Amino acid sequence: MSTIIVLAVLIGIVALIIRSMIKDKKNGKSLQCGGDCSHCGGHCK
Repeated sequence: MSTIIVLAVLIGIVALIIRSMIKDKKNGKSLQCGGDCSHCGGHCK
């Protein structure tokens, strides 16, 4: 039973991370650049 609970918690955490990544992508943020286009030379636009 504890294995199922741990698995459910891990799936929930992964789902929240993926949701956050999708939300950031829609807002124009990028994992590679982080929104600091002066750092990456403006390639993230």
